[in-house]
Amino acid sequence: MAGTAGTSGTPGTPRVLRAMNDRAALDLLLEHGPLSRTRIGKLTGLSKPTASQLLARLEAAGLVVVTGTSEGRPGPNAQLYAVNPSAAYAAGLDVTPERILAAVADVTGRTVGEYELPTPGRRAAHTVVRQVTDALDGAVKAAGLVRADVQRLVIGTPGAFDPNTGRLRYASHLPGWHSPALLDELAAALPMPVEYENDVNLAAVAEQQLGAARGHDDFVLLWNEGGLGAALVLGGRLHRGWTGGAGEVGFLPVPGAPLVRHVTKANSGGYQELAGSQAIPKLARELGIKPIPSGPYTEVAAALVEQAADVDAGPHRELLKTYATGLATGLASLVSVLDPELVVLSGASLSRGGEPLRALVQAELEELAASRPRLVVGDVHEQPVLRGALESALAATRDEVFDTSAH
Repeated sequence: MAGTAGTSGTPGTPRVLRAMNDRAALDLLLEHGPLSRTRIGKLTGLSKPTASQLLARLEAAGLVVVTGTSEGRPGPNAQLYAVNPSAAYAAGLDVTPERILAAVADVTGRTVGEYELPTPGRRAAHTVVRQVTDALDGAVKAAGLVRADVQRLVIGTPGAFDPNTGRLRYASHLPGWHSPALLDELAAALPMPVEYENDVNLAAVAEQQLGAARGHDDFVLLWNEGGLGAALVLGGRLHRGWTGGAGEVGFLPVPGAPLVRHVTKANSGGYQELAGSQAIPKLARELGIKPIPSGPYTEVAAALVEQAADVDAGPHRELLKTYATGLATGLASLVSVLDPELVVLSGASLSRGGEPLRALVQAELEELAASRPRLVVGDVHEQPVLRGALESALAATRDEVFDTSAH
């Protein structure tokens, strides 16, 4: 998530103040698009001469470019300035057992290249390294770039890499990613800094930067697709926990589901069994719903939820109500501990339920929990994990590239 660029030197010195003004102007250009010198001066509070010096400095550094002139106003047309898209590039990967999605974005946030690499079957660590580099290279090639052009890479995976051991936890279903040497091998194969993040956390980054959680510093994102998980944003920051496992709520014991013991071996828990995507086709069969679509359980579950949201009565409505009760049962525990301002529902098995599912979960939660957060459906529908990876990589890249204090 974007923050203030780090600056060297003594706070309050001309060089540091110039760097702060530079960053403020660049952030305004990212937010508003092309701006004139006069408009930048008004938005930053800088005088016209100072704004002119700032833009000349940023243009010489290759951070801004002239994109045209303003039209339709009295007097001479003013030059318009924009962030130089080619000043830097960042990349993101979204990893599942079935495929790796890769994308490259320029520093303005525009996606310039994408690639999808199928990854069926079991694999070893050396195969994972090759798949990661192949996926990244596919997106880089689609962008018309080379690997060395990418400033930073963020990789999103199920589970989380334990910061104490470097091992992937909570994702036994992701073959090849559990080797103790994997991170070192990837670091050796990739020329840019690489960060690893839980996939649901990245969906929360996308919602906070671009979607339903914009402007919110305290929220929970509940995700239901391949697995049931949550992202916890407290005080504007992701809470990851001691082993990186904060938010692995699928393992949560809940009423209405048998206790699951040895949860890491089962890769499941009570909340997952009660309200995870795999429970939805089973519930549909119990309710006599026919026909049940064929395909992977995640797609079947999402299709059933979408069908149920369009029906006001009968077994489909019963499915939606039972599913909503299961979701609210686990959410009640989270709400009791965290007391969030907002809960964002994301992932296909939640977002496809739309407003009917959201309203049912909200009503159930108000009966089960002491506090009453507002529930919303996520706004980032297209590849939220990949979009979050790009946003995370871009934030760090901008902090590095936009820091002019050393110039």
